[in-house]
Amino acid sequence: MSAEAPGRLQGLVDELEALRAQLRLGGGERRIARQHSQGKLTARERVAGLLDPEEPVVEVGMMVAHDLYDGAAPAAGVVTVVGRIEGREVVVVANDATVKAGSWWPETITKILRAQEIAMRCRIPIVYLVDSAGVNLPYQGGVFPGQYGAARIFYYNSIMRRHLRVPQLAAVMGPCIAGGAYLPALSDVILMVEGTSFMGLGGPNLVKGATGQTVEAEELGGARVHTEKSGVAHYRVADDEACLTKLRRLVSELPRDRIPPDAGPGSAPRRPVEELHEILPEDHRQPYDMHSVLDVILDGEGLDEFQPEHAAELICGTGFIDGMPVGVIANRRTMVKDDRPGPPRFGGIVYTESARKVAYFIETMNRHQTPLLFVQDVSGFMVGPDAEHSGIIRAGAEFVEAMATAEVPKLVLTINHASGAGYYAMAGQGFDPDFILSLPTGRMGVMEGASAVVALFSSQLEKLKAEGKVPDEDLRTRMDEVRDEYERQLDARFAAARGFVDEIVTPDEMRPALALLLRAALHNPGPHLGAFHLDRGAPTREAHHG
Repeated sequence: MSAEAPGRLQGLVDELEALRAQLRLGGGERRIARQHSQGKLTARERVAGLLDPEEPVVEVGMMVAHDLYDGAAPAAGVVTVVGRIEGREVVVVANDATVKAGSWWPETITKILRAQEIAMRCRIPIVYLVDSAGVNLPYQGGVFPGQYGAARIFYYNSIMRRHLRVPQLAAVMGPCIAGGAYLPALSDVILMVEGTSFMGLGGPNLVKGATGQTVEAEELGGARVHTEKSGVAHYRVADDEACLTKLRRLVSELPRDRIPPDAGPGSAPRRPVEELHEILPEDHRQPYDMHSVLDVILDGEGLDEFQPEHAAELICGTGFIDGMPVGVIANRRTMVKDDRPGPPRFGGIVYTESARKVAYFIETMNRHQTPLLFVQDVSGFMVGPDAEHSGIIRAGAEFVEAMATAEVPKLVLTINHASGAGYYAMAGQGFDPDFILSLPTGRMGVMEGASAVVALFSSQLEKLKAEGKVPDEDLRTRMDEVRDEYERQLDARFAAARGFVDEIVTPDEMRPALALLLRAALHNPGPHLGAFHLDRGAPTREAHHG
């Protein structure tokens, strides 16, 4: 592929990498230098030092808020990742003190809650690296109150401690002020760094204003005070590096009562990842071979397809990712002509027969305790008299219900379109799949821009046509504006900025990310029906061993 004219996928990958490079700088080089001058590592340096080197990492929500607040809140001031410590899958939350002193924006809360929900759903440890000045006061109305405000973080802390028994480790590596102090206080173990950390319900200024007392931060709530006098913290360490070393040791010593099944040795895919650039078309509306895409994703055994000749517009089958079994549901993107009466079926559309086929397949995978991978390129459900008379509404409901109530892990990978009710049926975010990834080519929305223009302006256009007229410049401008706005909102980066997907992955990252997240999900042997499912009194589901 020439450098002068990169293909659609490569062009979007290049744009993604440029945006990532910008976001990784957090508040910028000057603030990074200031962090270093204080003897502190940055959030991303801490995360890198904590996690196992050369292992896959999925950064959840890196794009969140990048297009809000005039760019002043990169990654919403908090780094949230799924990775490995001493070979064990974990979630890490790290405040980025280079972004408004690590203060909490409304989207910061959203990201922390998502990270906690991953830990709760997967039953894997979560580590908090705290370095935050507290609530970003100009935006306190979106942070402090509400069902999903900051208090929800502490609710999740408590649920994990008392009911789910998810290990929580907190390292105070900078300020930890006001209500934010409950985040480490509700964790199992608290570490504090000598000389740079502070924990208190009120800082020195607030204490002076409230009580008239003058006290230095270290004397009020420093590492020595809380490890020797108050007993709030459990370990005092010399610096950030020592803190990360101690955390790695503590994680390695955690009991392993929930170990995912041993996977067989994963084999290389049938097709190299580089071929994805050739498989996916330059125009997202054009057809391509979804089976070839699956040959890039799955291990070398490929897909063992279920009912391949029946309702073939939806592909179902079993395969492996890094030796772990998965049931695959994928949208075919070519025309399908079979024995059904009527015209060929459109790929990417869900018909009555395919909805019922998938519902049965999902229920079978659920009985077999096989995780599900939804590979989305769906434009919606079929409409029209024939579809309605065939019972598409009832068939679609069966599809949705089977997907929604399946107790096995569910992972989603968006290839191109994620549109209409088809997006919901293919394990859309509202149905709590364990993880959602998208390629840069992903497009999420009710409909495409051209369809929206038709829906919004059809009556005006029909009237002009009946009068023998054409749209004037004003109408054409308004139509173009609608089309352009839809195009902006359909972009995968728009979805990622709002947390609708966990991460946009490049083709090279796709398989390692899916394998990491699948193994993380398999730590939980119980039903994957929401973060709070306690399964009291019910038999424990044994994880599938292939």
